[in-house]
Amino acid sequence: MAKEKGGFWVGVAAAVFYPATALMARRRNEGAERIPKTGGALLVMNHVSHLDPVYDAVFTHKQGRVPHFLAKHSLWNVPVLGTVIKGARQIPVYRGTADAQQSLRAAHEALENGLVVVIYPEGTITRDPDGWPMGSRTGVARLALEHDVPVIPAARWGTRDVYDHYRKKFRPFPRKTVVTKVGEPVDLSAYRGRPQTLGLLREVTDVLMGEVKDLLADIRQEAAPDGFYSKKG
Repeated sequence: MAKEKGGFWVGVAAAVFYPATALMARRRNEGAERIPKTGGALLVMNHVSHLDPVYDAVFTHKQGRVPHFLAKHSLWNVPVLGTVIKGARQIPVYRGTADAQQSLRAAHEALENGLVVVIYPEGTITRDPDGWPMGSRTGVARLALEHDVPVIPAARWGTRDVYDHYRKKFRPFPRKTVVTKVGEPVDLSAYRGRPQTLGLLREVTDVLMGEVKDLLADIRQEAAPDGFYSKKG
């Protein structure tokens, strides 16, 4: 099946990201066939490195889909990068402003229009020293409950070996391995149609991120910790 058309700027990004990611790391993917070839989908992922969106974009694009990320609105002001992400129709996130709800509104519209939305519910790269997911924001639950689209958990590991932001280490060589594992769509039928209380949204968020954490444990071949890391702790 032909790839979903993303336009000029998606093509530019692909021309840069494909060779760059291949240079820094080998890829191993599991469950990629679970990304639907058509229609809207919400891809829920962990976040360990600032390189994640680049590798996740290439992964999603290779499945024939154009990824639409929720990203900090400040990136739109970065020369060149801002032009690319705007042209590629990414979704700016405005936190703590009057435009905050607009961020989710744009994501809702993307799902309604049959696009793939990639979301990192943690909101930033995890501060857990061991790389496990932190407690997450509940916007992912709103998106998941309000749209009849597959909600697909996925985990990726290896990008922090290339670039570790908190330790200020960039180590592209020797070449690393980045693994992405995609799980089955999560059945949220027990939660749909109920009032979206804070408690319900928190529960759904933790269910989704629990699936992501389990996938990450499978990749790492380690036991996942109980609960989620608190950046205050």
